[in-house]
Amino acid sequence: MIPFGLTGAEAALVAAGMVVAGYVRGYSGFGFAALVMLFAALVTDPFPFVPVVILADILMTVGQARGIWAHIDWHRVAGLFAGCLAGVPLGVAAVDWAGADLGRAGLSVFVLAMCGLLLAGWRIGRQGHAAHVGVGAVSGLANGMAVGGLPVAVFFTAEGLAPAVFRATVIAYFTALDLWSLPVLWQAGQITRDSFVATAFGLPFMLIGLWLGGRRFASTSPQDFRRFAILLLAGLSVAGLLKSVM
Repeated sequence: MIPFGLTGAEAALVAAGMVVAGYVRGYSGFGFAALVMLFAALVTDPFPFVPVVILADILMTVGQARGIWAHIDWHRVAGLFAGCLAGVPLGVAAVDWAGADLGRAGLSVFVLAMCGLLLAGWRIGRQGHAAHVGVGAVSGLANGMAVGGLPVAVFFTAEGLAPAVFRATVIAYFTALDLWSLPVLWQAGQITRDSFVATAFGLPFMLIGLWLGGRRFASTSPQDFRRFAILLLAGLSVAGLLKSVM
């Protein structure tokens, strides 16, 4: 039985989106959840897919752990996670109270503005613990809309982080964020049987994309990685903004 009441054609489109999203995650470390949500929104209400992308994200990290472990900056992960501890419950509550469109639109406009600055060569240099806690709080809030990666990706791009450290640290932080988000979503009644069925259905497609993206990352240059990250952020923000106003 296809989860969330999807037809065969609708499920096929979402599966294709999962391959694309897996590729992007394998290459850049972020954008996976936003892309799955974007493809799901083409055929159905995307918010039941929030637990799906979180469950899948955790499972994919298990497969990537060996390759990224040496590059993870744990001090950054700790600061971001400290911030998201408060941000995640607030983000889930805000979506239940006000809906996601207003928050998604505001975040999209902010990220687009930051992309313009990044393309112009803006850098901020390495930031301290307090800045990471603040970004983690914003990320936790945004994760109620399954776009918690965008603030972190903007922050790391502005810092000019080396691609291997960027990718590994983002993946490690997202895993911690996901593990914290799951009980919050469960308490809010957002995790259902269909969440697990959809995860099992989609995981093979995601893993294909993940493998292809990882192979592409191995041959990329820092300049190409930075350009890809900025363009991906801009594209996701435009898509989020259009979804909010249409």
